[in-house]
Amino acid sequence: MDENSPVFAIAMAAELADMHPQTLRQYDRIGLVSPQRTAGKSRRYSLRNIAQLREIARLSAEGITLEGIRRILDLENQVTDLHERVRELESALSDEMLNRPGNRVFAAGAAGDVISLRHGTRTQRRTEVVVWQPKKIK
Repeated sequence: MDENSPVFAIAMAAELADMHPQTLRQYDRIGLVSPQRTAGKSRRYSLRNIAQLREIARLSAEGITLEGIRRILDLENQVTDLHERVRELESALSDEMLNRPGNRVFAAGAAGDVISLRHGTRTQRRTEVVVWQPKKIK
């Protein structure tokens, strides 16, 4: 079962999270946990939602305010989304490398721009010597 599949009704989600169903409704109203809705507008919670509810209970027991918990959950969700995006990009890169081996290599230029190189070539390194002198105060 996918952790994002909305399968649990509010009563079952409350039982799994060891909370009262009214607490889940309140968390939904203030945006701490946003379950998906059925066509009839009833809430359906996923395993990820249940984990978030347990995390909210843990953080609340440690004395963190609901606004602080909301911010923590937002940041954790952002990190999860970024990890997923990195996996997508890594997959796309590996597919591209398999489909077109040895075609091009990319490097960072001195100004931070992207430079495309042919396979087997290197960027030229700057070899100048820069002398620094302190500014004379008059």
